[in-house]
Amino acid sequence: MSDDVHAEEAAQLSPELARESGGPPQASLGYRIRHNYVLGRILKSLITIWAVATLSFALVRWMPGNPLQAYVQKLMTQQGLGRQEALARASSLLSYDPDAPLLDQYLTYLGGLVQGNLGQSIVAPGTSVIDYILAYLPWTLFSVGLGLLLSFLIGIALGVLIAYKRGRWIDHLITNISSALNAVPNYMWAMLVIVVFGVQLRWFNVSSLRGTLTPGVQPGFTAEFILDALTHAALPITVYVLTSVGGWILQMKSSTTQVLEDDYVIGAKARGLPGSRIHISYVGRNAILPLFTQFAVQLGFVVGGSTLVEQIFKYDGVGYYFYDAIVARDYPVVQGFILIITVSVVLANLMADLLLSRIDPRIRVEGAR
Repeated sequence: MSDDVHAEEAAQLSPELARESGGPPQASLGYRIRHNYVLGRILKSLITIWAVATLSFALVRWMPGNPLQAYVQKLMTQQGLGRQEALARASSLLSYDPDAPLLDQYLTYLGGLVQGNLGQSIVAPGTSVIDYILAYLPWTLFSVGLGLLLSFLIGIALGVLIAYKRGRWIDHLITNISSALNAVPNYMWAMLVIVVFGVQLRWFNVSSLRGTLTPGVQPGFTAEFILDALTHAALPITVYVLTSVGGWILQMKSSTTQVLEDDYVIGAKARGLPGSRIHISYVGRNAILPLFTQFAVQLGFVVGGSTLVEQIFKYDGVGYYFYDAIVARDYPVVQGFILIITVSVVLANLMADLLLSRIDPRIRVEGAR
């Protein structure tokens, strides 16, 4: 009997025997997915997105109250309408029926997601969720993204520095400061910046920095627009840097210290290789790999922004309006925000995994196993 026949019979009896005899000529789809690193990661990403979409659909409906009641209260407060008149107007304006069966709502929601439709706001009828998010997303990407990039670069540089200077006074100083920065949440830093530097020291006018642009400044690639946007985003960016730079410093210090003790670095020093080559090719490139995945994941969270920070500074990003949507029980907008954040984080994590698997083949081999 030929070797091919033996391989086919082994594949039918046991996957282990099939692998020992060379594997089946045509592996099944399930086998290829289970033992293919890329396909496995893509499938897990899709399952995660579906699970979070389902969970967000359920969570927003478990919150107390409903959008109809919130909108009725808004009409009564802002326009002075009676309850019955406000209820009649809200029922005619809202295209969402909170009393419909949950299964019907869920199937409608999933059907819209497949078609790329996140629905319309029930507080602002006629406004699609996608348009609502895209109107404020660039400002959050600008402020949070720039803050994350600056904190990462500063953290990498200082982390490497104190790793080479470990045990000295500068190591103890920067490590203690990093631990203190990392322990304080971002909303506390935001309030401290306003109270200490804005109110007490009067370094800036808090009210003039609210929003994303000064009234009358037109968006465009002009020096006036860029400078004004940076001015209004300076306080949120500062808070994002203060919040995250300590973590990057401590992680880079730990990773660099570990790499400096590896045998290949000691061997490179023994061979008399130039110090610059050892620092860059042997230490730096390997020490930054563990931080690379986390940085990619944090890039995904950029879309979510920081709800409390944007609320404190009155910065018109997605986090600011995400909070308003939660308060108003605007279910489609809340679901849209959660889904966009989830997709961003999952895709960022997926891209990091795939890129790291190319940089370090051991990751791909272990993942396939």
